[in-house]
Amino acid sequence: MRISARADYAVRAAAELASADHDGPVRAETLAKAQDIPHRFLEGILADLRRDGLVTSQRGAGGGYTLSRPADRITLADVVRAVDGPLVFVRGTRPSDLEFRGAAAPLLHVWVALRASVRAVLEDVTLADLASGTLPESVRLLTVDDAAWENA
Repeated sequence: MRISARADYAVRAAAELASADHDGPVRAETLAKAQDIPHRFLEGILADLRRDGLVTSQRGAGGGYTLSRPADRITLADVVRAVDGPLVFVRGTRPSDLEFRGAAAPLLHVWVALRASVRAVLEDVTLADLASGTLPESVRLLTVDDAAWENA
């Protein structure tokens, strides 16, 4: 599974918005600089987040972006879906809409299980978790095993 640059940048920018270091709207340039994200690319991402109702924007000298609801009510899954759509696709199709025959029939259960696993992590972590640096125990435990850090 790949996490797109768009999803990575969106989560990082949203986490920056959730951080307590900012009072009021944050300019896109500030977010881009803080997270080393190309500014023009970030503008498109912020537009997607705004369209999906995760951020609001304010124009003018004191303008910028803010989260549209508390950071503890926005999950990483919300952010990823806003910029990339459904979390897991197989050949452009949701796993639950697929059908396999013969020896490959059990593969459907593998793809659905993969989607459930991705959801279990991304729907459990909020922007508040990232901003505070404290991940849920269920997610933290997945990283304790050295094998989780190995390139495979």
